[in-house]
Amino acid sequence: PVTLQDVKAGETGEIWLKGPAVTPGYWQKPEETAKTFENGWFRTGDLGNVDEEGYYYLTDRIKHIIISGGENISPKEVESVINQIEEVVESSVVGIPDEKWGEKVVAAVVLKSGAEMEQEDIQNFCKRHLHNWKCPKDMVFPKELPKNTMGKVLKEEVTKLFGQTSSKR
Repeated sequence: PVTLQDVKAGETGEIWLKGPAVTPGYWQKPEETAKTFENGWFRTGDLGNVDEEGYYYLTDRIKHIIISGGENISPKEVESVINQIEEVVESSVVGIPDEKWGEKVVAAVVLKSGAEMEQEDIQNFCKRHLHNWKCPKDMVFPKELPKNTMGKVLKEEVTKLFGQTSSKR
């Protein structure tokens, strides 16, 4: 939940920046500036935490967080579990609209050439490492994930693999 309070070391929160090198807003975009800046602070949209020594760690993007049944689910956390499976090259986890839960967790999983895995195998692996509500309810197995020219996975395109458009703002 958004509390606008500092978090303790090790806890996850949104990273905000303030200082002389931070822009005061977006050029000729007052609506975007109002959404992103608060009392001189730039709301990055990044989630992260700080350790006891003051080092910051970015963990995810707020817009990628899946909210299912009132629970916040980090796609990166689920992807890191799926990517531990020997037969998996990479994965991308997104939320798609769901009547009962608001959003449901789904995954696009790229398998190694010649590897054979069923959705149930991956779900069972996830259930051994994650809470049940974080585990993907549905999967697709594309040959590769949609990426931009920089190699970044295009989450919006992954969502389309499930015949959906994103429910994100």
